[in-house]
Amino acid sequence: MSVYLLENSLKVDVFFDPQDCKFEDNICVAMFESCPEEEQILQAAEVNIYLTEDQARQLAAELLKAADASNLTQKGR
Repeated sequence: MSVYLLENSLKVDVFFDPQDCKFEDNICVAMFESCPEEEQILQAAEVNIYLTEDQARQLAAELLKAADASNLTQKGR
């Protein structure tokens, strides 16, 4: 499943890469940018970051904490 950010100009895919199963960092965060070059935030149109299982879980936990904090703040308005 893809997540689209920045008015759909940045596509983010996260997946286990079975071709890299021999490596610890086999979870891929793939980012694809589709916007004019002067608007790009990445140095390349496609960037892949590979994470270990622990790093992926830590990133997921931090994202969930931030989402929970945002939700609590919005409910407290």
